[in-house]
Amino acid sequence: MNLQILPNIKSLILDMDGVLWRESAPIGDLPRVFDKINRLNLKVVLATNNATRTPRQYVEKLACFGVTVNENQIINSSMGVAYLLSKRFPDGGSVYIVGESGLAQALEEAGFHQSEENCLAVIASMDRNINFEKMKKATLLIRSGVPFYGTNPDRTYPTPRGLIPGAGAIIGAIEIATDVAPIIAGKPSPTLYEFALERLGTKPQETLIVGDRLETDVIGGQRLGCPTALVLSGIATREQAEKHQPAVDFIIPTLGDLVNLFNGR
Repeated sequence: MNLQILPNIKSLILDMDGVLWRESAPIGDLPRVFDKINRLNLKVVLATNNATRTPRQYVEKLACFGVTVNENQIINSSMGVAYLLSKRFPDGGSVYIVGESGLAQALEEAGFHQSEENCLAVIASMDRNINFEKMKKATLLIRSGVPFYGTNPDRTYPTPRGLIPGAGAIIGAIEIATDVAPIIAGKPSPTLYEFALERLGTKPQETLIVGDRLETDVIGGQRLGCPTALVLSGIATREQAEKHQPAVDFIIPTLGDLVNLFNGR
């Protein structure tokens, strides 16, 4: 545990699923945790690979847990993929979406609309209404040469009952059917963290990344030169974290336990 890092930390980038909650169950006393973060004068952005919700929906979910944040503090992989598409197709246009409302809204705000005709790209993500017809249309479009994007590679999603299929499982099925690897916008791609650092106005070495997955949260942070903290309330185990190289700066049970380490500041 590298406590020498803490005096230099000015902001936190927090994952949500597995860090703040498991599906609809909060992890720890979130109002107390966020109150302490505020008293420490730490800036916060919540950056998640989950593309199913809009920023407004995340604000409302946190409000149900007694935590107040604004929409500008929320970044998700839907926004990341919309950002990437806007750079490639600045005029917007038709895209084929395998995903939910959060993805569709982010793309619409960037000038892209759902269609099966004249598609600029196929974008795949978590879709709890996935069916064979959607998979077939996405496969045919990609095999015809349409670029393939994915929001995030998370193969599973934590719930109180255990792990269920995540966006990566759906994206992976389309990749197998098409023999085409997607361009990924979410973690560990640098897109989300770069976006978050812009909003925070802090440098990588001043920004602590907090997540529950080694292969996305931690690796993504390490690639940008940010210190990292892995909480054991979601996906990764302590044994996995201790074997990870480069070493994780903090391996700790929950976000609340991590925030308590700042007591000496």
